[in-house]
Amino acid sequence: GASGTSNNNTIIALVNENVITFKSIENQLIDTNSLDEKLEIIDSQIEFILQIENANELEVNPSQNDILEVLTQVANNNNITLEQLKSYPEFPSLHLEIINRLTILELQQIITKDIKFNLTDDEVNINCINTNNKNNVKQIRIAQIIISQVENLDKTDNNQEIAVRNFLLKLSDHIVKGASFEAFAKLHSHHPSYTNGGLSDWLLVDNPTIEMFDSLQDGEVSSIYVTDLGWAIAIKVDERYVDPDLENCKEKIIYLKAQKFYADWLGGLRDSAYIKIYSDKL
Repeated sequence: GASGTSNNNTIIALVNENVITFKSIENQLIDTNSLDEKLEIIDSQIEFILQIENANELEVNPSQNDILEVLTQVANNNNITLEQLKSYPEFPSLHLEIINRLTILELQQIITKDIKFNLTDDEVNINCINTNNKNNVKQIRIAQIIISQVENLDKTDNNQEIAVRNFLLKLSDHIVKGASFEAFAKLHSHHPSYTNGGLSDWLLVDNPTIEMFDSLQDGEVSSIYVTDLGWAIAIKVDERYVDPDLENCKEKIIYLKAQKFYADWLGGLRDSAYIKIYSDKL
């Protein structure tokens, strides 16, 4: 009833150790007419709190870079500079909202990242009709070792690039003679892919660098090339021909499965949380 609206600090719900006050969701409640709509808003606020709470436990923090990217995007969309955006009185709450949204996205990725969502042929056939046009494109996988700098430079090597190139040539030499590329990648590569032996995702053969990789023979090491992270060598690991439409369709199904998995996980969080809603205060 109306009595609840008079006091902004009225507690509308409890979620574990957190409270939801009238003031915290006041703006969303303005547009609601029925009790059901109000409860829906409280519901999504409860889910929000549970996710943020869990993210804090897992120490999920979006990077400053990602936050900056979204803020820049918001500024661009409003045709103002980032500085102007920061001077607005609403900026602190916008900033917090973006941090929260990115935190929840990251949490979703963490919760679903190790799940293998296998697709049955039936699922593919039912959901991906008409995508089998056989306009196949070639994809390859490579493994690479990327070195940005050589630690403890030899006095004679005044130049990082020369030092790195010499080091890569040495590695390349050992690999051609039978040393394990994967082992070297795990040991020396400065690229995050070092954890799985430098292996890349599937790459489209659609530019000169990748065509160069594609032409490598079995066991042949590429010549040294430059990347954003430093200098690199690669080997070609695998190739396949795929229908891109079909691959996109499969990715979409896997995305939906991941969404469902996350929703179920969130439901489990709810079930084990202490939640109390004072609907009489609405």
